Amino acid sequence: MKVKEQTIHKYGFVRLIDIMGSDSDIADAARVSYGTGTRSVSDNRNLIRYLVRHKHTSPLEMVEVKFHLKLPIFVMRQLVRHRTASLNEYSGRYSIMSDDCYVPELDYIQPQSKTNNQGRSDGGLSDGWKARYQETINDIRYKCLVAYRFLIGNESIPHGGLTRELARTVLPVSNYTECYWKMDLHNFFHFCRLRMDDHAQQEIQDYAKAMYEMVKPEVPIAAEAFEDYSLYSISLSRMELSVLQYMFEQFPLEQHSSGFCQSITSYLTKLKKAEDMDFGMGKREWKELEEKLSK
Repeated sequence: MKVKEQTIHKYGFVRLIDIMGSDSDIADAARVSYGTGTRSVSDNRNLIRYLVRHKHTSPLEMVEVKFHLKLPIFVMRQLVRHRTASLNEYSGRYSIMSDDCYVPELDYIQPQSKTNNQGRSDGGLSDGWKARYQETINDIRYKCLVAYRFLIGNESIPHGGLTRELARTVLPVSNYTECYWKMDLHNFFHFCRLRMDDHAQQEIQDYAKAMYEMVKPEVPIAAEAFEDYSLYSISLSRMELSVLQYMFEQFPLEQHSSGFCQSITSYLTKLKKAEDMDFGMGKREWKELEEKLSK
């Protein structure tokens, strides 16, 4: 296949190097004993959608995707949390690290969220504060790179400089690294569902979205099923289903209109405060249910 590439931010990139397998391979793996010519494309589509809908994931593992990525170290640290991937990363012990560092654009610079300890809020900073924060990040980046270049030395230093494995310790996590990263399609879809979500850090969202858009045309039927039954779907707990069942019992069918939808949030608030109603849900679960129903 032809390598696909997309630049991410200023210095990063995503390259889809190779993909092994296709929708037909998924369908064939599911059937095992049937040849390619014994089923139509429409049959393949129905079968793959059934597999994804019922979480029969083994056939999807027959397809593998392989990427070459250049990304900041702090994004790389999130990437390696997906332990089903095989990867090989650029070595800072063997080679000199790049001078490239990630500096967020002004639109990405936001204050800490007051409701999410691991996220940023939407707005609230003036352009002046954004510029000051960006300047500080840039200044620290420059000082770290100067220190690194001093430590690794040059030909004018008799002993040649500090060992690279120690010199790299002064580099910021915004420094760019590179890796080859391979994963089967089932786990790749799981990675995309987590890292393309609005709750994920924006920088890794940008990488995950680019990766997914490259893979999607190569396995269009599987990607369509993933979007329909996972990416753009919601799951409900037993308690959440009990809340919805109770709500529908309280509202006659003729009220299930736009007016009903608009009153969901206020009605949920009343249920939370009702002392005689106990659905076994904590405050966080009630908030998550509201978010699910608002989508």
